[in-house]
Amino acid sequence: MVRYGELSTKGKNKKSFTQRLAQNVRHILQDFEQIKVNPDYDFMYITLNGAPEEVVLERLKHVFGIQSYSPIYTVEKSLEAMFQQIYALLSNMDLSDKTFKISTKRADHEFDMDTNTLNRELGAMVLDAFPQLTVKVKQPDINIKVEVRKHAVYISTQTYIGAGGLPVGTGGRGMMMLSGGIDSPVASYLALKRGLELEMVHFYSPPYTSPQSLRKTQELTKKLALYGGAIQFIEVPFTEIQETIKEKCPEAYLMTITRRFMLRVADAIRQKRDGLVILNGESMGQVASQTLHSMVVINEVTNTPILRPVVAMDKLDIIALAEKIDTFELSIQPFEDCCTVFAPPSPKTKPNLEKVRVYEERLDVDALVKRAVDGIKVYPIDVQTRFDEDVEDLL
Repeated sequence: MVRYGELSTKGKNKKSFTQRLAQNVRHILQDFEQIKVNPDYDFMYITLNGAPEEVVLERLKHVFGIQSYSPIYTVEKSLEAMFQQIYALLSNMDLSDKTFKISTKRADHEFDMDTNTLNRELGAMVLDAFPQLTVKVKQPDINIKVEVRKHAVYISTQTYIGAGGLPVGTGGRGMMMLSGGIDSPVASYLALKRGLELEMVHFYSPPYTSPQSLRKTQELTKKLALYGGAIQFIEVPFTEIQETIKEKCPEAYLMTITRRFMLRVADAIRQKRDGLVILNGESMGQVASQTLHSMVVINEVTNTPILRPVVAMDKLDIIALAEKIDTFELSIQPFEDCCTVFAPPSPKTKPNLEKVRVYEERLDVDALVKRAVDGIKVYPIDVQTRFDEDVEDLL
């Protein structure tokens, strides 16, 4: 049984959220054809029909939109059947110095035993079978839940905490500018958690950036696919733009103008692929292009909303989250990305917008952007994806 959490606050839209959650759950369990997923108003029920319970429990913990979930066992409506199921569950647990209680709910008021009687009778049977246990009404180690329904009795002993958030895909589609650094994968995780469907836009500048740097962002996307399902990876050829900027613009403005081009290209891809917003991993003041002055000048090329999920986070907090979602070790691998190609020793932290416009008049902006967009490669990456074996493992 899956509990929804925040989805419960969505009022008339709740059904569409729960339907999307069911779709996402079916996707991660698609290799088990016998599993049935049934979203109800308050809960979602997943019937395993023989599928391995441990595998299903492990996969559910990464699905956004799930507050918590419990394995529930269905038995016939008799005291003996209830006890036999409880006995089987407790027999597989370490009961040393543990406390327990029986928590009964009785939706079927025609059942011949009330909740107090069931609590008392089942509690006594458990104590007889497992004398090492003691009863504790408040905050026991093991809470044995018994729910008497019309057609059967549900029994559970464990509750797992889910990933929380909103189901991926309920918030619309956005283009994430994914580098190989620490911040943009964390920003991606946070955006996925708020229900956005992401497509990863990665700027690739061979021969200045290596196949390993491209592999690194592909592998990062694969790790994020654990939370977002299959993610479209968009490889943008960026060499011509960077070489042209370096040839015709002052060194101190290379970073500012390069970032403006990235934003133009990402926005053109967004329009082409029906995205609503652009996202990135910018964190206030971290590098020259992420000062407030730089952001204003760089943003000037588009009116499309730009979301920055980690903009106000401390670096240590970002690193802690990167470690939690298992992207940190990949992110710190020392492969260059296009942001470091031709990076000047003293980039402008307060660039002058008028000067930027003058420098860009030296460039055929529209043609450069069009050629980059025309040259993109788009392909899906999910947790099962295997990459080109010619590139050696990164870790």
